[in-house]
Amino acid sequence: MSFDTTAHNRQMTHFDDHESVWLFGYGSLIWKADFDYLERRPASIRGWTRRFWQGSHDHRGTPEAPGRVVTLVPDAEAICHGMAYRIPPSVFEPLDIREKNGYLRVLTEMTFEDGGVEGGEQAEGVVYLAGEDNAAYLGPAEETAIARQIAESHGPSGPNRDYLLNLAAALRELGFEDSHVFALERALLAD
Repeated sequence: MSFDTTAHNRQMTHFDDHESVWLFGYGSLIWKADFDYLERRPASIRGWTRRFWQGSHDHRGTPEAPGRVVTLVPDAEAICHGMAYRIPPSVFEPLDIREKNGYLRVLTEMTFEDGGVEGGEQAEGVVYLAGEDNAAYLGPAEETAIARQIAESHGPSGPNRDYLLNLAAALRELGFEDSHVFALERALLAD
């Protein structure tokens, strides 16, 4: 699959006739919601874990020196916490461009974590997912190596370190634990 997934994502028509759609954010979409949304709620999805295994050639790095950003990897026992946004389907147009570097829109079931129904209210929505078959996928590495790459990378959206630190701060503010993100934050700040 190519780096630019915009055209592929535009073929997803599942929600075209809906007035609004839930979007699950687990990376920069938690702390950088630079799009119009109707509602915002803490949420989680099951069976996925957040990892800094996706290359960023267009935002937090360059084609010659990619940064690292998060994607989701399957883990049957995991729960990934993040933020859900109820958006009009027209918001996908700019989001497809923002998330074009290997991310595909995928249907997901999410659980809201802000009270409500016993056991958590659920809704179907969309998550941008960069699988290991995309051209920008970097995969696993030692935490110190990932932290070093993040410390050294810089792209059009700014230093890669800001992405990691903003994500860690947003997760902490929401009261969500993420051992991978927090370990990388410690390694980055210790360097």
